[in-house]
Amino acid sequence: MPEGQFKEGIAGGRLSPDQYADNFSDLHPPLDHHEALVESDRCYFCYDAPCMNACPTSIDIPLFIRQISTGNPIGSAKTIFDQNILGGMCARVCPTETLCEEVCVREVAEGKPVQIGRLQRYATDVAMAENKQFYQRATPTGKTVAVVGAGPAGLAAAHRLARHGHDVTILEARPKAGGLNEYGIAAYKSVDNFAQAEVDYVTAIGGIDIQNGKALGRDYQLSDLIRNYDAVFLGMGLGGVNALRADGEDADGVTNAVEFIAELRQASDLSGLPVGRRVVVIGGGMTAIDAAVQSKLLGAEEVTICYRRGQEHMNASGFEQDLAAANGVTIRHWLQPKRVIAEGGKVSAIEVEYTAMNGDRLAGTGETLTLIADQVFKAIGQSFVPTALNGSGASIELEAGRIKVDAEGRTSLAKVWAGGDCIFGGDDLTVSAVAQGRDAAESINRSLTQG
Repeated sequence: MPEGQFKEGIAGGRLSPDQYADNFSDLHPPLDHHEALVESDRCYFCYDAPCMNACPTSIDIPLFIRQISTGNPIGSAKTIFDQNILGGMCARVCPTETLCEEVCVREVAEGKPVQIGRLQRYATDVAMAENKQFYQRATPTGKTVAVVGAGPAGLAAAHRLARHGHDVTILEARPKAGGLNEYGIAAYKSVDNFAQAEVDYVTAIGGIDIQNGKALGRDYQLSDLIRNYDAVFLGMGLGGVNALRADGEDADGVTNAVEFIAELRQASDLSGLPVGRRVVVIGGGMTAIDAAVQSKLLGAEEVTICYRRGQEHMNASGFEQDLAAANGVTIRHWLQPKRVIAEGGKVSAIEVEYTAMNGDRLAGTGETLTLIADQVFKAIGQSFVPTALNGSGASIELEAGRIKVDAEGRTSLAKVWAGGDCIFGGDDLTVSAVAQGRDAAESINRSLTQG
């Protein structure tokens, strides 16, 4: 084991090049042709299949699996893409264990579901490798639509709008398109620059112009878009990170987990990415798991997740929690941050307080515990930052801090729709964002062609 693993403080180069490569290889290696045939043969092809009902994009799962079993992966991919044009990424990152696979008849009966996610990846990978495009643009309508954000919701909306013949301009604040698929997913879940490959596949239909480095509220206003385009779709995701609300959280070494994940995803040399020797992650969702596991894979010696409630309350799925444990991450429950302890301005420890339910309310017990740490990650959720919407000329209605929309994705402003994490009711899942973008695009198309 390299000596670098035992460096104190936040440092890079803790592992050998071979260890980095092995640690960040594909979490779920793709099925080969024979494996896909064998796995697809396990499907009962249920009528009124519970897996299909559990999919936010309503993919006809029994049909696409039957197509694989009959040696037709291209047809299978079309069945998937008809409902979810980002089906390749969703196959990699969807928590299938709590969606389609959780309700699979074989899971209920045997405890071993059909591997729906890996079969979906198999089919979509075949189609993308062959650059098989299933859709063509309709005759141009002359209508223009601005899409704010090139994440899953924005890309899904743009593709569906382009299919209908509308001209789409996507305005993306970051240097690359893809949103969380590019910047916010653990590196071992999406290897070989797949997020960019999927963006290229989606935009190959034509009629979609992506402009990077264009931030709403900084480079243009919502009122500009309403004035210059026939319709607007807002899919900018969440820009804020919730604070620990603990003393000393501004110390050097306290980092936003989402920023850490983004930096890792864009790193060309993992040995140059510094990580602490003893890391504490505050949170209980997928981001907390991703930050913790990747810290361990970068060579951190001790990684502990602290979550303020019990295991049954964690947003991270059982599979994700088991993944963390398998990688040597310790998950501790009923602990909340109280004070970050710093020496010379740098994190040296974190004091956490035990919690308990007081009736229906979570409360600190007053009993504390100090964990030695040289790096602390905040992974306690993100928030929508509505200030970018200022300058709209009219206030857009919010609910619980996010954009309020109706069943079709319409906001309170005429000509403006929204979807993805920025809307009230969003569940922070890629597949849900795709469904909302797709459905809003259909509503926009009806408005533009019937209005």
